[in-house]
Amino acid sequence: MKKILLLGGSAQQIVAIKTAQKLGYYTVLCDYLPDNPGQYEADKFYLVSTTDKEAILKVALDESVDGILAYASDPAAPTAAYVAEKMKLPTNPYEAVMTLCNKDCFRHFLKNNGFNTPVAKGYSNNDVDTTLFSLPVIIKPVDSSGSKGATVLHSWDDLNEALEFAFSFSRSHRIIVEEFIEKKHPYLIGGDIFVNEGKVILWGLLNCHRDNNVNPLVPVGKSYPLLLDKIDEKAVQDTLQSMIDKLGIRFGSVNVELVVDKNNKVWPIDIGPRAGGNMIPDLLGMIFGVDVVEMAVLVAMGEKIEEKINEGIPFYATHNLHTSQNGKYKTIEFSDELENKIIKKCLYKKTGDEVYYFDNAAKALGIIFMKFKGQEEMTRILANINKYYSVVVE
Repeated sequence: MKKILLLGGSAQQIVAIKTAQKLGYYTVLCDYLPDNPGQYEADKFYLVSTTDKEAILKVALDESVDGILAYASDPAAPTAAYVAEKMKLPTNPYEAVMTLCNKDCFRHFLKNNGFNTPVAKGYSNNDVDTTLFSLPVIIKPVDSSGSKGATVLHSWDDLNEALEFAFSFSRSHRIIVEEFIEKKHPYLIGGDIFVNEGKVILWGLLNCHRDNNVNPLVPVGKSYPLLLDKIDEKAVQDTLQSMIDKLGIRFGSVNVELVVDKNNKVWPIDIGPRAGGNMIPDLLGMIFGVDVVEMAVLVAMGEKIEEKINEGIPFYATHNLHTSQNGKYKTIEFSDELENKIIKKCLYKKTGDEVYYFDNAAKALGIIFMKFKGQEEMTRILANINKYYSVVVE
C-alpha cells in the first residue's frame, strides 16, 4: 500500500485524510497541536511541527512515504516542497513555494517579472519610511494568511498600532507596507485555480465578500459567478497563467486574490501554493462537479488526473458565520428565508465554547453553503446577510 504524508490535522484538513484513505493510501499525519482532530482519522500520527523541515523529513524517510501534501496550509507548504525535493517525490519547486509564502519575496518576484505590483517594502522594525508611500496603505505580516494582522491605514497617526498588530501575527517578525490598490469591481477576486502539468485546468475564480461591520479585510464568504466582464476576466486568467509559467508551478491547487483597477490593470495581491481555506474546494466541487481534494491527493502521489472540467453552475455561495462580540456560544438562529437557501452547514462550535470578535478568518464559528435562484436574490441576501441570522452569545 502506498503511503502519503499529510501536514496538518485541523478540522478543515480532515477531508484530505479521508480522501487519501478512500483512494487506498496509508495516511501518515504530522501536526504540532496535541489536540488536533486529524490524529483520530489518520492511520499513523506524529506530534511534530509542520514547519520543522528536518523533523518532517525524518518522518518521511522513516515511513518511506510515496507523496506529501500540505493541504490548505501556508506554513506547511514550504516544508512539503522541501521534503519532496529531498526525496525526489512529486512537488512544485521549493524556491517557488517559498516565494509565494512570503509577501516580501512575492512583491520582488512580481516587480522583477513585469507584473503590476504596488509600491511595497518589508520591515523588521518600526522604522517605516512614510515618504515612500501614498495613503492609503495596507500593513500586514509577510508570512500570514486569512487577513491575520492586516490593517488598512488612512492616516500615519495610526502607524505604530498597525505595526504592532502586524508583528504580533508574524512568525518571522517581519511585515510589509504597501500601497492599497482600489478595485473597479464590487468584490475582490479570489478563489482557487488548479494546475496540472503546468497549465491551469480549473478556473475557480469567485467574488470575495467582506463584512464592514467587523473587519473589512477579513473574508466572510465567496460567491459564483464572478462579477467581472469577460475582457477583465481573460486578463486575470492570462496574468495567472503567466505567473504559473514563470514560477514553474507544475501541479496542485493555488489560492488567488487579485484586483482590477479603474485603468483595467490586473494586480495580484496574494497567491498561495495551496488550496484556500474556508472550504473553497467544497464550494468549487458543487459549482464544477469535481472533487478538488481528490485531484490534489492524486497529483501529490504522482498520479494522472482527468482534465475535463464541467462548465460552472451559477448562484452558489458560502458564508463564514461570525460574531462581533466575545463570550460563550449558545446557538445560531437562522431566518426562514436564509434557511431555505442553505444546502450544507458546517458548525465548529458547541454550546459553552468560547467565541471571539471576528477579526481574522480563524475566528469563524462555521460555514454555510447556499444555492440561490438568481443573481438578484443572491446579491440582495449576501449584502445584508447579518440580518438573516443571529449568533446567541452568553
